[in-house]
Amino acid sequence: MASPKRRSPRIAAGIVFTGLAACAFSGTPAPRAVDVKASDGFLLKATYYAAARPGPGVLLLHQSNRTRDSWDVVARQLATAGMNALTLDMRGFGESGEPRVVPTDAAKEKARAMWPGDVDAAFQYLVSQPGVQRDVVGVGGAGSFGVLYSVEAAHRHPAEVKSLVLLSGETLQDGLQFLRQAPQLPGLFAVADDDEYPPTVEAMEWLYLASSSAEKKFVHYSAAQDAPWIWYETADASKVPARGGHGTDMFEPHPDLAGMIVDWLVTTLIRTPGHAPADTLASARTLEEIQTPGGAARVAQRLTEARRRDPRAQLFPEITASIIGQDHMRAKEPKRAVEVLELVLLAYPDSADAHETLAEAYLADGRKDRARQHAERALALLDAHAVPASSWSDTGPRRGEIRRDAQKVLESADR
Repeated sequence: MASPKRRSPRIAAGIVFTGLAACAFSGTPAPRAVDVKASDGFLLKATYYAAARPGPGVLLLHQSNRTRDSWDVVARQLATAGMNALTLDMRGFGESGEPRVVPTDAAKEKARAMWPGDVDAAFQYLVSQPGVQRDVVGVGGAGSFGVLYSVEAAHRHPAEVKSLVLLSGETLQDGLQFLRQAPQLPGLFAVADDDEYPPTVEAMEWLYLASSSAEKKFVHYSAAQDAPWIWYETADASKVPARGGHGTDMFEPHPDLAGMIVDWLVTTLIRTPGHAPADTLASARTLEEIQTPGGAARVAQRLTEARRRDPRAQLFPEITASIIGQDHMRAKEPKRAVEVLELVLLAYPDSADAHETLAEAYLADGRKDRARQHAERALALLDAHAVPASSWSDTGPRRGEIRRDAQKVLESADR
């Protein structure tokens, strides 16, 4: 039997996608300041980062104690990676109004009522630009302010928005309900323990759990000590000392985060629009069901139904479900192993790894013809070099291990 297959580290996946993102399109235009006309004629200030070639669009919304410039490091990388980004100063912030924070309660309420429409105006400006794929759009938001309006924008434009990036914030009940009913929407969620506005960590964990997508990722920067509850002591956000843990402030102490965001959007908007690899934590309930009697068949039915709506839908990561099947093999339960590994192959039919592992299970169950069939298919996939060895690994050593194990199955099946 092959040695236990383990899920590749996040950083390894990041290296693959960073390499993709680093295929920089030469001649990326310089960012330019633009005016976005709101529904009432008010001119919102924004910055447009055009890619050198046609590609997806990304709208980035700031947190309430920052302006559009806080997204600059990400927006520039997005343009280099082939995505057209728009950062917006919301009404009453930055160059979209002075003073930066609207002064009176009445003015605040008036501006607040206009913010959803302002976001839609920016969204329409973005998708109307030459070279922008208007039906492949990502939205990113920071802080409760940016996260709230990012989720609402995705809710209003479900056909166009294919990916979310949410930093250090929360949404309201309507937004949570939308995320619960949007299994097709991948999302990247990031938060830090030293966020100066606790309990943001718990709010982000709840937001992540509310998302029904199996294609999501949670980035949590831990700290030795939680941030104090300073913000409750003042209504003036300017008096809350920044600790580098909230929203786009995380880019400075955690420079890897900007790259993760870019890689995430390259994956979900360019490489596989509207899709990201299924995540083990996000798929926990499905993986638990696979371990129950009859669970593999039930999950197979749900996967088949999901594929009718979206041929690329995934409910669980290949390697985690494969480990479950291999655990049955180690427990001398080949029939249960076959049930689980057949499900893995249904989900990942082009994986040489899945074919080879299933071949071992068939062999252990005494079904030599089926074992031979899948071992040969594994070798054919490896020889073709048309697809990766699996969804989680495609290294030379891993391919060699799959090949050796498939050949061992053939030798045993021919005895």
